[in-house]
Amino acid sequence: MSLPRAPDRLSDDMAAAIGHAVAGFGFLEEALKRALFSLTRQGLGEDATEAELEKWLRRIDDIADDSLGTLIDSFGAAMSQAGVSGRGELIAALQQTRLRRNLLCHASWRPGAEHGYWHPTFINTRGERYPDDMNAGDVQKIHAETLRLARRVVSIMRATGIDGEWVGHEYDED
Repeated sequence: MSLPRAPDRLSDDMAAAIGHAVAGFGFLEEALKRALFSLTRQGLGEDATEAELEKWLRRIDDIADDSLGTLIDSFGAAMSQAGVSGRGELIAALQQTRLRRNLLCHASWRPGAEHGYWHPTFINTRGERYPDDMNAGDVQKIHAETLRLARRVVSIMRATGIDGEWVGHEYDED
């Protein structure tokens, strides 16, 4: 019985692009969590009871472990409750980014048909394969789109006037 072959080593520019993209997905998740905090807290109003606040805080604690798909669904519902306009287009773009995240985070990579291109071997939950080779520029575009969406999410959060703290902020030096 032979051992499986070792994976191909990604080029440095492709590895760096994937690393930056993955970091961008983490930033998007944090932005969604903060926006959920702000939108749902705003929905409680100023006269929330102690019991309502405790229930809300438990839900906020639960959000810390939510997957990107669940965060997007919760964010869509919170935007709907808050009457945020343009939410359909934003949710559709976030769902596309979720699919790209799954691809970049879970694919195994093989050299593509052209120099500098790589093929992600990944089958999604619907049994679909990603058909195209990618290069570092393609991944950088995904990263840029992810950051654009994260900025949009943060702008919605800031519009509530409830600007929660970023995780790790307590370690910043003033």
